[in-house]
Amino acid sequence: MAIVVTSILFIIIGLTLGGGGLYLVTLGGSVFYLFAGLIFLITAGLLLMRKAVALWVYPVLVVAALAWAIWEVGFDWWQLGPRGGMIILLGLWLLTPWIRRPLGFRSPTGITYGANPWPLAVPVILAILVAFYSMTTDPHDLAGKLPADKVAANPAFGGSVPDGEWHQYGRTPFGQRYSPLDQINAENVSTLKEAWRYQTGDVKRPDDVGETTYQVTPLKVKDTLYLCTPHNWAIALDAKTGKEKWKYDANSGMNPNRQHQTCRGVTYYADPDVAAGQPCAERVYLPTSDARLIALDAADGKICTNFADKGVLHLETGMRFNPAGYYYSTSPPVAVAGKIIVGGAVNDNYSTEEQSGVIRAFDIKTGALIWNWDSGNPEVTTPLAAGQTYTTNSPNSWSVFSVDEALGMVYIPLGNQVPDQLGIGRSDNVEKFSSSIVALDIATGQLRWVRQTVHHDLWDMDVPAQPALIDLTKQDGSVVPALVGPTKQGDLYVLDRRSGEPIIPVKEIAAPGGAVSGDHTSPTQPISDLTFSPEPLKEKDMWGVSLFDQLACRIDFHRYHYEGRYTPPSLKGTIVYPGNFGTFNWGSVAVDPERQIMFGMPTYLAFTSRLVPAADIPPRGQDEKGSEQGLNRNDGAPYGVFMGPFLGLLKIPCQAPPWGYVAGVDLRTGKIAYMHKNGTVHDMTPLPLPFKVGVPGIGGPMLTKGGVAFLGAAVDNYLRAYDVTNGRELWQARLPAGGQATPMTYTADDNKQYVVMVAGGHGSVGTTPGDYVIAYTLP
Repeated sequence: MAIVVTSILFIIIGLTLGGGGLYLVTLGGSVFYLFAGLIFLITAGLLLMRKAVALWVYPVLVVAALAWAIWEVGFDWWQLGPRGGMIILLGLWLLTPWIRRPLGFRSPTGITYGANPWPLAVPVILAILVAFYSMTTDPHDLAGKLPADKVAANPAFGGSVPDGEWHQYGRTPFGQRYSPLDQINAENVSTLKEAWRYQTGDVKRPDDVGETTYQVTPLKVKDTLYLCTPHNWAIALDAKTGKEKWKYDANSGMNPNRQHQTCRGVTYYADPDVAAGQPCAERVYLPTSDARLIALDAADGKICTNFADKGVLHLETGMRFNPAGYYYSTSPPVAVAGKIIVGGAVNDNYSTEEQSGVIRAFDIKTGALIWNWDSGNPEVTTPLAAGQTYTTNSPNSWSVFSVDEALGMVYIPLGNQVPDQLGIGRSDNVEKFSSSIVALDIATGQLRWVRQTVHHDLWDMDVPAQPALIDLTKQDGSVVPALVGPTKQGDLYVLDRRSGEPIIPVKEIAAPGGAVSGDHTSPTQPISDLTFSPEPLKEKDMWGVSLFDQLACRIDFHRYHYEGRYTPPSLKGTIVYPGNFGTFNWGSVAVDPERQIMFGMPTYLAFTSRLVPAADIPPRGQDEKGSEQGLNRNDGAPYGVFMGPFLGLLKIPCQAPPWGYVAGVDLRTGKIAYMHKNGTVHDMTPLPLPFKVGVPGIGGPMLTKGGVAFLGAAVDNYLRAYDVTNGRELWQARLPAGGQATPMTYTADDNKQYVVMVAGGHGSVGTTPGDYVIAYTLP
């Protein structure tokens, strides 16, 4: 009976691998799967005939699979396992008495002997030994150390923020995500304990859009933390105890057309002309998902009615088209020089008639418009006259700005004109400013410089991250005011922030052509000498937990259009790698201005995009909810686009892990010192497995003078601490929900240093939703 069942199983496997393998060969792929299918079928036939030679034929597959796997991927356990795991397990089954005995013979004396096991046992044992050896190696790990010496004795942090406080999204206007606190350090961080836990009460709802996320980094001013929630509540907490002081609900309602339902932070401002203790002497500005900016009294959460329209600034003003739910601000504005400077997120790929991506500066006390910079009409920055409108669909900035008040510039990461994957009919201004970092004059809004990171962007490679500002000391001792700009494609632009000129060289490289009819591609694209851009994908990089889903991914790899980085969108479908998720995203990087080093979390996840002719797009459904994955309609354009991660049959990435790292960079030399896999599959699989494969992540890191980097972000629910010098993990804490926010740190009036992490999950990456604010401190 065992022989028959085994034979049937081998026939099913053989037909599946053989049929799929034959198709793969016709696409120009590996012949191994066809070969393996034939061996399974031959072995099945020999088993049915009770031929002992089956145990001589199957070892041919074991040896061939082992040689093929090592030839393709070396001794990488996570790629060897799926290639050989099933083959070895079935080989072990063939060695059992239930199979060998019926294949043996009976001697003249009547004794039954099983078939000779050694022709199969030897290669199986060899394969197992190779597997154990591969588990001891990590071909993807880059070990090294960052310099520990302090380069700058009195580094510029960018603003007069007390050491124990955190006044802006990146702590100071420079956006460094660096704290000069060192009570918690590399030696004692392993003893961190939870100090308090607060739940906001704002939880994900059944009618929420998929991209409902909790990404806030709280601010800490004096004895209070200020934060927001996905549905636009502003909350103040006691910094030492986590007790709620006040809560304000903006009542921004629900709208299924919003792509995002999130809030990354609020903006704090102390009015120098109002006496301490008076109403609205200190303010908190709350951006909302229905395109408002609300001024609140930091003391009690009441609206400051002398700002704008009874305390509310209406950001839809001046838009030619204003579909509800298509425009809002998910990131905190910046407060500088008596102004509050605001951008906005415009829905990706919904329509050609959407709001403008205009950047505006308002009087921070009154809400009066001071200047507006519209990338579709960049020369005119005087306030828009009544009855006029900004440029429809001009490139927008949905992320966080950085400011150098001494130089008089605000630095803005810019996105694209929608549709993202279609460049037909873009204006010269759009071509100039899409996917760039721009520096604007704080006083007038006039352009000071622009540095584009992608030409004629067809891949949604908007600049997603707040630039980090740092003064770099050159080898000759001179100091250059620098800007570090992370990008989705993995390049880090290190620029002189006075002029936008590269400090670390940037060059142009050839790019693939072949855009859809009516569109074009840029013949070259820029790339920084400091880059985390991955090597182009190859068929051997396709992955799965078994030969079957790996075969399916290999077939898909050949069916898609792919010529490496910047392969243009197509009607047959294109692989986009690095993907829309970004090597770096809004979480940005953290820089240490004393040691002049950087810590970041490069992520690698391929996406696919497929253009869909407008005539083939179905009518809008009644219950559709906003999403950047799936069908993006692009109403009014000749094509929509179907997009999402490049996943296999089991909805896991088709590309092999690692998908996520932590990395350290010496900014003075532009050299990557280390890269280590980050995160486990604990929350990616039905079983809580601790395997550290390096998982995707979205969120940002924070550095301290104590030599510790803190990072949540990964798709397993943990907050981790790393030795920033070598990148090794020092501590972790299990979170009750996804940690897709950037942590921060401060001291309270008990002179203890606290680390705070918001855990609320991320809709797009599927981490556990929640409403937690958790503080940790030393015991």
